[in-house]
Parts: sequence; C-alpha cells; structure tokens
Amino acid sequence: MRSLFTLLFTALVLAGCAAPGQTSQDKRAHIQTTERQVLNELYGLKPALRAQLQAAPGYAVFSNVNVKLFLASGGTGYGSVVDNRTGRRTYMKMAEVGVGLGLGIKDFRAVFVFDDAKVMERFVKYGWTFGGHVDAAAKAQDKGAAFGEEVVIDGMRVFQLTESGLALQASLKGTKYWQDYELN
Repeated sequence: MRSLFTLLFTALVLAGCAAPGQTSQDKRAHIQTTERQVLNELYGLKPALRAQLQAAPGYAVFSNVNVKLFLASGGTGYGSVVDNRTGRRTYMKMAEVGVGLGLGIKDFRAVFVFDDAKVMERFVKYGWTFGGHVDAAAKAQDKGAAFGEEVVIDGMRVFQLTESGLALQASLKGTKYWQDYELN
C-alpha cells in the first residue's frame, strides 16, 4: 500500500506541477485562460463575489489535482496571484500533503480572495497554508455534483470548484505554494 501511494504521489507531482504548454509564453497563456474560465464560473454561482474580488487587495486562481488514499493525501498544481493595486501577476506552483480519512482523486480549481495586502504579500513570498478540508465529489465535466468547503485562516477566503473526480474525504493538510521562476 505504501509503495502504491508513493508511486501515485510521485506521478502526480511530476505531472501536475507545471502548466501545460511547450514554452513559457504558452504556459502563462494557459494559466490566464484557466483563470478567466474559473472566475466566470464562480461569478455565475456567486454574483456578489465579482465586486468583492475587485475591491480586495488581490486574488489567486490555482488549478489542482488531488489524490486521497485512505489515511494520506497529496496534490499538485499551478496558478497565479494577481495584485489588484498594481496589476502585477506572480505565477506559482503548489504541492500539498494531508492526513485523514478518505479515498478518491479529483481535478479542481481554487480561488483565493485576499482581504489583507500583507497576507497576499506573505503568501507570494512564503506560500504556506494549513487548514482542514472536508470534501465530497462525484463529477465528470458537467454531470454530477461536488461540494468542497476549505477552512483557511489569516485574511483570505478560498472558493473551490471541482472540474471532475470522485472523492470522499476529511483531512488536515498543509500546502506549499512557491513562485514559478520560469514563468515570472
């Protein structure tokens, strides 16, 4: 079981840490296109969020893949942080590990709204978050349903949209976000 988890987690990390595309320009374009699609979907679900996001010091959008095998979970992804004051975009990667009960794999998008500029700056510079996560998802493209509620403290709110996957999990996790120096 341990070797299966190690193999799956290694494959996940190697496959998911970088945005698709051949060149840095292709990768940046893909991240920005994904961001627009995710925000439009989220605005459709929560129309008041558009004004909240525009009034916030900044926001981030990440594309993630997460695997949960019994007591351990891992995930990887990419995205960017946008400073609403300056318009500056910082491209980032992410990886996460967690412990708790569950089983599944899912592809999801996370939107962070930073309610404090210092929290956003610290996120870009240091990138760690810790929190609890409860999730139930059974979705394939437009079919199925997904619910995810993320608890993250410290001046930021997180909204999660599941693209596809099958998962049932409850865990505590730590996620490391870091700057993608190839794309910045």
